[in-house]
Amino acid sequence: MTPAQLRAFAATVRLGSVKAAAADLAVTEAAVSTHIAHLRRELGDKLFTRTRHGLAFTPGGLRLASRATEMLGLQDLTVIEVRQAGSGRRLLRVAASSLFAEYAAPGLIEVFARRADDLDVELSVHDPQRFETLLVARTVDVAIGPPPAAVGSALTCIPFLNYQVIAVVGADHPLAVGGAGAGVGAVELREQTWLLGPSAVGRVGMVPTVLRRLGVPEHNQRIFQSHAAALDEAKRGKGVALAVAFAVAKDLADGDLRQLNGPHLPARGSWNLLALADCETPPAAAELRRFVTTPRATQAMLRGPGGITAGRFRPAIHVTLWS
Repeated sequence: MTPAQLRAFAATVRLGSVKAAAADLAVTEAAVSTHIAHLRRELGDKLFTRTRHGLAFTPGGLRLASRATEMLGLQDLTVIEVRQAGSGRRLLRVAASSLFAEYAAPGLIEVFARRADDLDVELSVHDPQRFETLLVARTVDVAIGPPPAAVGSALTCIPFLNYQVIAVVGADHPLAVGGAGAGVGAVELREQTWLLGPSAVGRVGMVPTVLRRLGVPEHNQRIFQSHAAALDEAKRGKGVALAVAFAVAKDLADGDLRQLNGPHLPARGSWNLLALADCETPPAAAELRRFVTTPRATQAMLRGPGGITAGRFRPAIHVTLWS
């Protein structure tokens, strides 16, 4: 079997049709069908059949889909490693939840990358629900975010930093003027305008969890391109924002923000590092896994994004359009 055949089959499984796979791979439907036909002959398995509801995969087809993703990921990783060996540099690819990426990742990456002159770190933001898929496919080397609901046998999970998510308003907001410290009821909280960063979009993590617990309706939620932008609006008295407590400590001390107490607030969470099992983990990923639990790493993360200078890490660029 060839990489082209595996890519054709993996795309068919992922997208649910030969037509969609062909469009995704920028080839003809006939080319995808030919690749799949070769796999069927070589493996002696139909792999899938067509039904009126779509494609029905055989047990062998599902097993091949899993292996194809792993093999293609290994191929990509091998290309990266060979190029690194030739250039004398290493690359560590880190996937992170949006909350960790904005508040804690800059300090961690700056300090970690400084420890090795031959190491570059690439940071990209992903939905935590995709972490296991990204790791198994070798698309990233480590993933950092909220604790997963379950950890597969191929992965290891290390919790390394506890934090609090608090609700805050500007000093001139009615809830602040009325005495936020005494607590606010659930009904009154639900009726507020909530100013939220991109982490509110997903289903996993502390921010969406708090919103579900409070029952905040979607029409009361305003999503901003960053958590910092949401906090800026909160300082102007435009609504309630959710923030990581250590990141807004100075704003609270200066009186620019006021903390709200209420049901399910503050909420406590933890950030966790996910990686492949020891025998599969790239050396740089293993180094980060050890380093992330050290006091030096914790201090770097707690300094927040305002406490670092531009360093030797390369953020992957993603553009999101909001309508």
